Amino acid sequence: MARVEDAEPASVQRAWFVVEHQPTQQSGCFGVRSVLRLNLITSPDVTTRHSLFRTDLIPKTSREFMKTPKTMFLARLGDSPFGKSEAYIKLEQLGEGSYATVFKGYSNLTNQVVALKEIRLQEEEGAPFTAIREASLLKELKHANIVTLHDIIHTKETLTFVFEYVHTDLSQYMEKHPGGLEHRNVRLFLYQLLRGLAYCHQRRVLHRDVKPQNLLISEMGELKLADFGLARAKSVPSHTYSHEVVTLWYRPPDVLLGSTDYSTSLDMWGVGCIFVEMVTGVPTFPGVRDTYDQLDKIFKILGTPTDDDWDGVTQLPGYKNHKLGFYRGQKLGLSFPRLYDIMEGESMASALLQLNPDDRIGADNALRHRYFSSLPPKLYELPDETSIFSVEGVYLFPEGRPCAVKT
Repeated sequence: MARVEDAEPASVQRAWFVVEHQPTQQSGCFGVRSVLRLNLITSPDVTTRHSLFRTDLIPKTSREFMKTPKTMFLARLGDSPFGKSEAYIKLEQLGEGSYATVFKGYSNLTNQVVALKEIRLQEEEGAPFTAIREASLLKELKHANIVTLHDIIHTKETLTFVFEYVHTDLSQYMEKHPGGLEHRNVRLFLYQLLRGLAYCHQRRVLHRDVKPQNLLISEMGELKLADFGLARAKSVPSHTYSHEVVTLWYRPPDVLLGSTDYSTSLDMWGVGCIFVEMVTGVPTFPGVRDTYDQLDKIFKILGTPTDDDWDGVTQLPGYKNHKLGFYRGQKLGLSFPRLYDIMEGESMASALLQLNPDDRIGADNALRHRYFSSLPPKLYELPDETSIFSVEGVYLFPEGRPCAVKT
């Protein structure tokens, strides 16, 4: 095991995150492709109530991270009022996942409502790597369109992340307003999503799980990327459990076909699916069974790719002729005619939903697409942590029947 620092002030209390992994070559983005176990080991003088983990000691690149099969991270704990469990009151449960439960809470420090993501610590397994990865990333990502991590609380049984409270997500918002959203609101939501992703991608961070459930929406209309805990996977299984099917809807064809050469284009496909879904009110590619059913939904509309239009696609592990139907591609607007109701809507959707990941538009370029030409130029001058709703004339419109004229 390698220590991060050999010497430290005696006043600093310590906790160690020990990651055991198989060294795996991967391209530049932070993360571990195959994590076997992550344990939280506290020294005897570390109590159960301390402040934010220091994550700036975590290696920034995968090359540094993969030098040894075992890597030890030091997390420093201080004496601030943050990190103490009594600083927060747990209210009603908001949701539950495989390793965490989210509660609405109240902060006695700020007198504000917060969201408490409570992660159960298994005695043998320790803290899930996804949780540590999420904390390390959110500590560094400070942006108006990325959810804010306020605090971390560690006890013997749980690790709790204290987030800003945002009252709904895009999935719930679309359920509340069926049939497609007001087009001007779609434009604002998409702009904010791209703005947040552009910030991440500039810092070599991929979200890897862009879907409506992970996009929080405030009462004002602010969209915030959430849930940065998805671990990097080598491939996508061809058989999934029911709770994984929804995520497949927003997964790009290159990943569905088994590619592990991830890039920012992975996130951009999900953006395209969400854009079309906001416009139409229905999922863009709603597969119901497995990976090949999902691919069939995509190829029926966009066409089955060949090496002529996507070099090397037939060499991907999941490209099996006997499992893939052959279809000719067509314009997205023919399958989703409502895209033609929006100025440059079909053009934007097509730029995002390119089968070949090399052809997909990036977040920075998408922000400058003609689709956004009606927005105030001042939006492009905002500091990272400033909301677009601080600009005069930018506000969320009442949801009703989507406009029938081009906007």
